[in-house]
Amino acid sequence: MRNLAMANGMIDLHSHTLLSDGVLVPSELVRRAEVKGYKVLAITDHVDASNVTQVVGQLVTACQGLNGRTKVKVIPGCEVTHVPLALMEEVVTAARAAHAQLVVVHGETLAEPVLPGTNRCALGLDIDVLAHPGLITKADAALAAKRGIALELSTRKGHSWANGHVVRMALEVGACLVIDTDSHAPEDLVSRDQAEAIAQGAGLRAAEIRQLFTTAAALVDRTTRRTAR
Repeated sequence: MRNLAMANGMIDLHSHTLLSDGVLVPSELVRRAEVKGYKVLAITDHVDASNVTQVVGQLVTACQGLNGRTKVKVIPGCEVTHVPLALMEEVVTAARAAHAQLVVVHGETLAEPVLPGTNRCALGLDIDVLAHPGLITKADAALAAKRGIALELSTRKGHSWANGHVVRMALEVGACLVIDTDSHAPEDLVSRDQAEAIAQGAGLRAAEIRQLFTTAAALVDRTTRRTAR
C-alpha cells in the first residue's frame, strides 16, 4: 500500500451520509471528496441494533456502484454509536455479517455524553478504528496497540478537543493513529494538507504525520483482504 499512503491525497476512514445524520447521499459525498483530492473515503453511518443490517446493506450497494466510476476508493462501513455496552458486541457482529468492511466505534469524545467504559468495551471487539476516544487511558491505548486497532485524531470541531491527549497516549504505548474528518456535510471535508496541519497542531512531527497515512493505507488494505475472503 506504499503508493496509496504516499500519494498526495486524503485517506478518510470516517464519514456520514443522510443514511444517518449526514446531509448528502453517498454519490454526492464521494463526488465532493473527489474534488477535494481524496484517494479513499470510508462511509461509516451511525448504527445501533435498530438499523445496522439495513444501513450497512445500503452502503455496500452504494459503494459497489461507485467504485470504478470515481477516482475515490469507497469503503462501506459503519460507526457503532452510543450503544449500551452489553449490546455492543451484538451490533459489531451484525455489522460484519452485513459485510461492513470497516467498523468504527464512537469513542468517549469530550463533546458528547458517551457511556463511560465505551472505549474499553470497543477495544475488545472486532473493530478497526476507535473514533475520537477523548481522554483515553494509557491502559486502553495499550490495549488498542496490542489489538491493532487505530485510535482516531479528528478534524471535527468538538471531537478534536482531545487530539493532543490522544497523541500523547498513543506515542507512549505505540498505538496506531489515523486522522479522519467525521464529515456530515460538504464543509467538513478537508484536504490532506489541512489534515496534516491539524495533526501537527496536535503535537505530531513530520515522520509521525506520514505514519498516519501509512496506517490508514494498511487499514484500507485490510478491508480489501476482508472483501476477498
